[in-house]
Amino acid sequence: MTSTTAQKKAGTPRPRRQRVQSIATGMRILKGLAQLGGRASLTVLSRHVAENPAKVHRYITSLTEEGLVSQDPASAHYLLGAEAIHVGLAAMRLADPIRAAEAELIHLREKLEMTCFIAVMGNKGPTIVRFEEPGLPVTLNVRVGSVLPLLWSATGRVCLGFLDDSRVSTLAQDELGQASPERRVQLDRADPIGWIQREVRSAGMAIVRDTNLQGISAIAVPIFDFTERARAILTVLGTTGSFDTAADGDVATLMLEVAESISSSLGHSRKA
Repeated sequence: MTSTTAQKKAGTPRPRRQRVQSIATGMRILKGLAQLGGRASLTVLSRHVAENPAKVHRYITSLTEEGLVSQDPASAHYLLGAEAIHVGLAAMRLADPIRAAEAELIHLREKLEMTCFIAVMGNKGPTIVRFEEPGLPVTLNVRVGSVLPLLWSATGRVCLGFLDDSRVSTLAQDELGQASPERRVQLDRADPIGWIQREVRSAGMAIVRDTNLQGISAIAVPIFDFTERARAILTVLGTTGSFDTAADGDVATLMLEVAESISSSLGHSRKA
């Protein structure tokens, strides 16, 4: 008689390692159901998690008993249950883009040795809320609390491109109206705001060179939440010519990876 059989007959609990492995398998099945859109047949779910349907059914039964999964009586498909919704709602309430970005921001500064910051859209415009400088910082007049322009900064242009907010449009129009002729010539003459929005959306980022501050270049990328809404902007900047500002360069590529990681922690799923 095996030790496992003896334990079952004696009514003793399974070893801790076996119980933990069972939890891991159950969570993998639950996450698999979520990855399939929250609804799937047993066959499709089993194929997705690469497990035998009989094994998946045993776990699904336990998950159903706990309210994490339910079954549609008409189609026999399995769905995420009420308890899964409650867990998701609790996580959503804790999804703070600033907190989620802090560790990644430090990692990015250490990796690039460049000034990095996180900004969010405030009442007066894009506002810096977290700021990290390298050992030899670039001399700038921006810090936490600084409000950046929408039309001339990379951060502001990401707001223009990805925030569907009438407040953003109004501030941008005001900014354009107050711009000097020298600044206006940097923009498209026929449709300056629309031109920025199209450029940013097409590239998935904003890049400026000597536009907001002379001698300073910057790259900014959006951070999204589970609703596909841009919740914050990640920006790096440095002396013009001291780093690669190409959209497919090493800095921009790393920034997109970091922004995707932060967005994922906020529940955002990258589109295929």
